[in-house]
Amino acid sequence: MSNEKSLYIGGKIVEGSAVYSITNPATMETVASINGASEKDVQLALECAQNAFSAWSTTSVENRIEWMMKLKNALIDNEQPLREAVHLEMGKSWASTHDDYSMLIDSLDYYAKLIKEKALLDESQSVADYQHQITRTPIGVAAAFLAWNFPLLNIAYKVGPAMAAGCPLIIKPSQKTSLSACVFGEICKSIDLPNGVINIVCGDDQLVGDTISASTIPALISLIGSASVGKHVIKTGATSIKRYSMELGGNAPVIVLDDADLDLASDIVATMKTANAGQICVTPNRVFVHSTVHDEFVALVKRKLENVKVGFDKSQDIDMGPLIDMQAWERIDKTVKEAVSEGAVLELGGDRPVGLDKGAFYAPTLLTKVSKDMSIYKNEVFGPVVSIIAFSELNKVIEAANDTEAGLSSFIFSKNKEVASNIAKQLAFGEVHVNGICYAINLPHCGLKQSGTGIDCSEFALDEYFAVKRVSTAL
Repeated sequence: MSNEKSLYIGGKIVEGSAVYSITNPATMETVASINGASEKDVQLALECAQNAFSAWSTTSVENRIEWMMKLKNALIDNEQPLREAVHLEMGKSWASTHDDYSMLIDSLDYYAKLIKEKALLDESQSVADYQHQITRTPIGVAAAFLAWNFPLLNIAYKVGPAMAAGCPLIIKPSQKTSLSACVFGEICKSIDLPNGVINIVCGDDQLVGDTISASTIPALISLIGSASVGKHVIKTGATSIKRYSMELGGNAPVIVLDDADLDLASDIVATMKTANAGQICVTPNRVFVHSTVHDEFVALVKRKLENVKVGFDKSQDIDMGPLIDMQAWERIDKTVKEAVSEGAVLELGGDRPVGLDKGAFYAPTLLTKVSKDMSIYKNEVFGPVVSIIAFSELNKVIEAANDTEAGLSSFIFSKNKEVASNIAKQLAFGEVHVNGICYAINLPHCGLKQSGTGIDCSEFALDEYFAVKRVSTAL
């Protein structure tokens, strides 16, 4: 795989003008040079997408599905370079890169099948002296601003529904992880995908993002990122009326009741906090444990965290890689040390893993006696840190769980189905997981409150790319 990559605009590989480097956070070595976009390049992508809309939106569903399957087959043929790109730009373990890659295949398969079914659902009805034809029409050019934590999975969330609906797509990957997006663009070029149907514009996050947001061309802007970035995008996009679909992070609570399967609960918490180095928007952030099982639960989590293998070696069975960069390392280390100074107890970790003196590796960390006044309680950690809070009263812990501006994911562990169901109804989160965790392309991924608007995955995500149109004809 060449270590110099360029943009993909209008069906062509385009040499950008703002060169920047991609650094592997595990080795701190430069792994790629990206020819990033200037404002002129971004404008070109916008125009190419707009020019493609007329033809692509009127292309038959069958033809769009053919292109989706052609792209899927090319992605299958290029699994190794796609996964290698993620492996290098994030330092992810080789095994975990499969989750990123496989979602691309799942998304194209799922939305190809779904759009074929949806195409038969246009309604016609006669009322009084009129016949009413209700159809769905592609909304227009879509732009996707992606987070760095799952470079290919985040592309998958957008490419499947956009292609199926007939909306040309402009993808802006994070500047930190744009290598895999460039490889994806090369694959689109290799199959001669119709010009402008997909465009990849990498570069300075603010320059590229603001140029797209401020344009009147996009009809839909989707974002995976933080609430502050979401507000900025909406403010910058006020040049025209646009539709927004945004997943803006979370502050997920876990409620472990006294009758919970503690081995199961501790395993899910430990695994979720170390998978992708805890850099997952839905990962547990505040773990509320009933006081009668608190000590046992803490011991189980500690044991599981101690057995997590941290590193960067393609030939080894690695559980956890590094954080995205040293800036993230310093932020998390500062947060942990601040929590300890405020009264939290450091049970494990809180520094580099033993033997890993280079790279952005942070040891799996366990804190107890965390309280609501600490910043680690209030803010999303986005790292391998488990914060445990003891509780004794159910009504108060539900109130505490909901006491956050975020509302993405939440977790309940209890063997009493009725009690768990009652708690689930009271939790103000878009996703509630009871005694397990499940994500798939056919399940809606959505948040409440400040965790965003709109939906990724499932048939509901496809609806984001359509507008409803009514034609009423006098009989």
